[in-house]
Amino acid sequence: MLIVGEPPAYAHPGDAGADLHAAEARTLQPGERAMVGTGVRIALPDGHVAFVVPRSGLAARQGITIVNAPGTVDAGYRGEIKVILLNTGSEPHAIAVGDRIAQVIVQRIERARFVQVDELPGSDRGEGGFGSSGFGRTKETHG
Repeated sequence: MLIVGEPPAYAHPGDAGADLHAAEARTLQPGERAMVGTGVRIALPDGHVAFVVPRSGLAARQGITIVNAPGTVDAGYRGEIKVILLNTGSEPHAIAVGDRIAQVIVQRIERARFVQVDELPGSDRGEGGFGSSGFGRTKETHG
């Protein structure tokens, strides 16, 4: 993979996500969202995608998350990776140049072939969604 700018770095062996750092300083007020540049541009090989995801420590301690998580970087994109951060906390959060603000996960992807049909085959789950896979169910109603 080709990189322009400071390459993302894995903090530990075996980590899936590599840290992205802020290339600009700013302060996020409570409830504010902002696009923060990383200074990184990548050229992914065909058949790969990069997902930009929140850092769990920032989310847990300061309430900083990514609005469109995961952000998707397609193989053909050549612009700077920018992160849309949101301050869900009750205090302003200062971001300094070099702060770790997100992680990037690179994966191979499978191209789907979409086939239009009039009706879908049945399944055990059916049309149940949003918690229908077992959360909140009792033994009496769902064995």
